[in-house]
Amino acid sequence: MRWGHTFSVVGILLVFCGLAMALPMLVGLYYQDQSIIPLAKGMGITLLVGAMVYLAAPTKKQETLSHREGMAIVALGWAAVGVAGALPFYFSTSFLGFTDAVFESVSGFTTTGSSVLSDIEGVSKGLLMWRSMIQWLGGMGIIVLSVAILPFLGVGGMQLYKAEVPTPVPDKLKPRIRDTAVILWQVYALFTVLEAVLLFVGGMSVFDAVCHAFTTMPTGGFSTLNTSVGQYHSPYFEWVIIFFMIVAGINFSLHFQLLRGKPMALWKDPECRFFLGLVLVLVAVITLDIHGKVFSSLNESIRASAFQVSSIITTTGYATADYELWPALSQLLIMFCMVVGASAGSTGGGIKCLRVMLLFKYCYRELFRMIHPRAVIPVKLGGRVVPEEVLHSVCAFFVLYMGLFAISALGLAAMGVDLVTSMAAVAATIGNIGPGIGGVGPMDNFANIPLAGKWLLVWCMLLGRLEIYTVIILFVPEFWRK
Repeated sequence: MRWGHTFSVVGILLVFCGLAMALPMLVGLYYQDQSIIPLAKGMGITLLVGAMVYLAAPTKKQETLSHREGMAIVALGWAAVGVAGALPFYFSTSFLGFTDAVFESVSGFTTTGSSVLSDIEGVSKGLLMWRSMIQWLGGMGIIVLSVAILPFLGVGGMQLYKAEVPTPVPDKLKPRIRDTAVILWQVYALFTVLEAVLLFVGGMSVFDAVCHAFTTMPTGGFSTLNTSVGQYHSPYFEWVIIFFMIVAGINFSLHFQLLRGKPMALWKDPECRFFLGLVLVLVAVITLDIHGKVFSSLNESIRASAFQVSSIITTTGYATADYELWPALSQLLIMFCMVVGASAGSTGGGIKCLRVMLLFKYCYRELFRMIHPRAVIPVKLGGRVVPEEVLHSVCAFFVLYMGLFAISALGLAAMGVDLVTSMAAVAATIGNIGPGIGGVGPMDNFANIPLAGKWLLVWCMLLGRLEIYTVIILFVPEFWRK
């Protein structure tokens, strides 16, 4: 492990994080609010520390990153920018302390959307822009952005990409990994601009339109309003956001193919068909369940069901209704959405539809083998045989995911948090969803979680965003051996 090269890249990421604070500072200057000083302090400290780390770390240009170094850079990089991003929050008067500031920052960068803020509308515009912007940066991934714009990372870019991109099998759209990262960010930015324009045309202010676009495409869910998107009571806004949440929940490489004039790319992809079909089924069932019990209008039932399902299964976390007041069946289906998550290669969290499909196929194969023990049955997806090492990785991921979920929930319960809230808080953070049920439901926040519990949930957010392996591998002794 060459720590010099590892820390030099982390230093570069910190410098980039500091420079990114310039935009919310301009917003603060425009609105003449109280965010200028906190942002300036945060920017100065982040740039200084980043530059010192980069200059102090001995390295050579164009060094090739090993697989282990790539994972270390991603894990340490996300932790570093999570703390750096918290500095403007910490220096403001909107947060109670350093723990809350780090919780909000990591929740933003990991696109979780869990918040400790009770009065969001009381926060200055500059800080709200920074709060939205960190979700947008975290959505496609700071590491992928760095690979796209920092060519001196050299051929080690693939190690960073594989460690950061949330998918079991990263898609290379171009031979050069830097070109792939650039394409992904271009598609991501295009949809962000399009959503902001549509929201503005519908009557949303420029500031709110940009902030909501910044937090929809990364499936983050931070809103500028206390009661989220539901505060608008606008069917137009809700359907626009529903569309872009679904878009963000689909593998972005498919969007690239679509923009290249291949409209059948979405239909030909088995995971995309599974994801969209699952959304339609869940919306239909929940609509039938809540119609006449919660909403008298069928249109309102469809819209509420579609919004909540799209928000939770893509792990965005916006809310237009309190689903804790819905019938038990609907609540259970919403919890099912929390576990499944969006598509691999999207900005969504959760286990991912691709893994769920492979787990079902793997289980079916084992049942078939009990009847035909000598049969050789490869698992196929989209007509192609899935390598055994991918199946083993998926099974190991599922075991780790559920095991870490159980351990974290037990840890939170040991701190005095009630059972339902403990399980929901961990599910919401390790799945990067945002709201849960119980004390952290859609109309509540995480302010009442104990301080130690908030740090535990910060850990869960990083686990979920970096797909378990990249973080947990740092605690395996073999990782540090030569």
